[in-house]
Amino acid sequence: MKKSILLILVSIFTAVSYAQVKYETFRSIKLDQSRDLKIQLPRNYERNEDKTYPVIIVLDGDHLFEPVAGNVDYFSYWEDMPESIVVGIIQRKTRKEDCRYDLASYLPENKGAEFYEFIGQELLPYINETYRTAQLKIIVGHDYTANFINYFLFKDNPIFQAYINLSPELAPPMGDRITSVLSEAKSDVWYYLATATNDAENIKNDIISLDEKLTAIENPNTNYIFDNFDESSHYTLVGRAIPKALEKIFEMYRPISKKKYKEVIVNLETSKYDYLVDIYDTTEKLYGIKRQIRVNDFIAISTAIEKNENWEELEPLGKLAIKEHPKKMLGYYYLGLGYEQLGEPKKAMRAYESGFLLNEVAFLTKDYMLDKVNKIKEDFGF
Repeated sequence: MKKSILLILVSIFTAVSYAQVKYETFRSIKLDQSRDLKIQLPRNYERNEDKTYPVIIVLDGDHLFEPVAGNVDYFSYWEDMPESIVVGIIQRKTRKEDCRYDLASYLPENKGAEFYEFIGQELLPYINETYRTAQLKIIVGHDYTANFINYFLFKDNPIFQAYINLSPELAPPMGDRITSVLSEAKSDVWYYLATATNDAENIKNDIISLDEKLTAIENPNTNYIFDNFDESSHYTLVGRAIPKALEKIFEMYRPISKKKYKEVIVNLETSKYDYLVDIYDTTEKLYGIKRQIRVNDFIAISTAIEKNENWEELEPLGKLAIKEHPKKMLGYYYLGLGYEQLGEPKKAMRAYESGFLLNEVAFLTKDYMLDKVNKIKEDFGF
């Protein structure tokens, strides 16, 4: 077990070494002082000039940046989430003042109000202007700073769409305010909340009470995730919560799994081609990112089509694969197989011949495509 944990940690922190981490000092007019930032850019950021990336703002960046950035780089490497820009705000000497709230209204006051405006009116605009950012914005905080990130929920048009609350030390009315906002959310929002069995008792009790309220919300726009980690403490839960939060927030983004294939796709009574298109349309709507359809997802859908002999679906699937991967054989193979099974050998042969000229992919090789052509010629005397 210890070896497994060590291997995961080594993998994560090795991944960080390949990402581009920058250290910047940002002069804030709102705060009337400079703030140190840690910024991790995705791998190949400079090379992918047309690509945009979600932004993850990390409070307590002096100790939270590395675990968040490491997990983001690791997850995105395996395509379990989109590559993202991670921005850590160093607060070692300022976190109490940064997150200060009024004891009557329990809203940010003095330096807390200035820090709130710094994030929304200075830092995010700077990141958007300096880097290629996508629509999705995520914010992360721990205990005192986790309470603070919730104030961004209360804006009419929140600038963040996802909130990762790691053992938040909630202000007295915060639970009711969060519940009210999430109950009435008009657009998609992800809300992650975590505590642990060995968390500070007062913090844990408030979080469990909040969980009971949030669990009762029936709003399709609110994606609520809760974890109460067994045998973890206020500090060790962070290492377990960050990957769990990212996994759940980007559940729709991940590749089609063997489980989803067996339990859902093979048993679909509706169009499997439409199911694939809907997945990517939905993720574009949810995350604001248009992405190329994965080869493995094409293969999962085509396998289900073949298993159920829905041959007519291979033509639109083939045309979509040609559009998404024009230099690969994949789309022409689907066209050829579909025409072949529907009794149109000449069209099948032409499709296989067109695919022969393109790049090999997965199980498709030039020899395989040539065999398909020769077999049709033998069977039909072409």
